[in-house]
Amino acid sequence: MADPYERLKELTRGKKVTPEGMREFISGLGMPDDVEARLLALTPATYTGLAAELVSHLDD
Repeated sequence: MADPYERLKELTRGKKVTPEGMREFISGLGMPDDVEARLLALTPATYTGLAAELVSHLDD
């Protein structure tokens, strides 16, 4: 995908982001179905990114 950051910035910069708008954006990316499904399943409550990896050393 060309310029992913710029595309997301255009969608979000100075605008209200809605779940519907984000779904439309993701669906319009032309990603493979499995990737699109994974992206559509993400929510602020379920996305932790690298958090677990970044704090894993704290258990030592």
